[in-house]
Amino acid sequence: MFPTWYQFCTTITSPGINMSPNEEASYPFYIKAPLILLGLVLTAYILSATADIFIPVAFAMLIAILLNPLYVRMEKRIAKVPAILLSILVAILFLIGLFYFLSTQIAGFVDKVPLIQKKAGTLMANANVWTDKHFGFNLKKQMDSLNTNGSGLVRNTLGTILGTLSVVILIPIYVFMLLFYKPLILDFLFNVFSEKHSLRVAEILSETKSAVQSFMQGLMIETTIVCIMNSIALIAIGVPSAVVIGVIGGILNILPYIGGLIAIALPVLMVTITHEGYSSQLLVIASYLVIQFIDNNILVPRIVSKKVQINALISIIIVLLGGALWGIAGMFLSIPFIGVLKIIFDRVDELKPWGKLLGDEVPTEHVGLVWQKRWDRIFRTMQKKKALEEQQSVDNK
Repeated sequence: MFPTWYQFCTTITSPGINMSPNEEASYPFYIKAPLILLGLVLTAYILSATADIFIPVAFAMLIAILLNPLYVRMEKRIAKVPAILLSILVAILFLIGLFYFLSTQIAGFVDKVPLIQKKAGTLMANANVWTDKHFGFNLKKQMDSLNTNGSGLVRNTLGTILGTLSVVILIPIYVFMLLFYKPLILDFLFNVFSEKHSLRVAEILSETKSAVQSFMQGLMIETTIVCIMNSIALIAIGVPSAVVIGVIGGILNILPYIGGLIAIALPVLMVTITHEGYSSQLLVIASYLVIQFIDNNILVPRIVSKKVQINALISIIIVLLGGALWGIAGMFLSIPFIGVLKIIFDRVDELKPWGKLLGDEVPTEHVGLVWQKRWDRIFRTMQKKKALEEQQSVDNK
């Protein structure tokens, strides 16, 4: 009986064959695995403990990469420092205009708060009667306990607002420093590696910069289009404060898969409070499903950079991990971060399998099956050769 391909492979790769003296020795898996896990745990702990420092730095890095083309153009005409300041000023003016537009729409939403409170009170009373009758669970008592703890909630909210203001002040400063010290940072990155790796380092830096710029620019265009489509659909259905809810839904859409679910829940909740029946809720859900189909099949493939395409499984896991590590900021930063890692993995030979794992290209058959077929062909060829030699020896006798 012929041995299997695995036995054949094991035979020709047995430890009896001496390694070349120039071959680099590798550590066993039971040593590498605990070290890798320990490194991941320490990295996660450090990032979590220093979140207040690294979150604004991470946002500043993305903004600096996004503003870099504008800064380079301005630097050709004016001095370095004014070029950086003008680039940051353009970004600030854009954000001020966006917040002004949203504030005018929110003002209309605030006018409808008394009506929303009245309808919400009626719905809560009906829900309280229904849950108390069927499950013996009193919602009113739970709401009273929440109101009792309201002062602590207000204090926490104020602390969050103050923390957000400090981050908003720090980010422009970090952006200025990153653009100003860009030559120093690039010089450091090249000096860390030897000259023989300089071409690969330059390729990784160039690919990372272009991918992040393309991704962020495409993401802004995609978000704008989704905000417009959401607002038009909600206005047509008759949802109160349709523009605000549509813009919020478009921003939440940045979070893969998870943000889309939250974006649908907001207008459905608003329609439930302000409309009778269930037809409006069904229209909202149908409209958002159509918008999501257009976004995932037309906008994302054509507008958002393909260099940062991560498969759905990794996207969901990395967004949840980012949220556990840095909260909402971590969820928004997770996709660009994992995209940069994929670019690095694809350029380093030892890390290419990890790059393939992060990507969205699914092979028709896994490499183990390819290797098995290859060894089977080699094994059959050797068996035929051996049988032919035996036949020739018999004929000679």
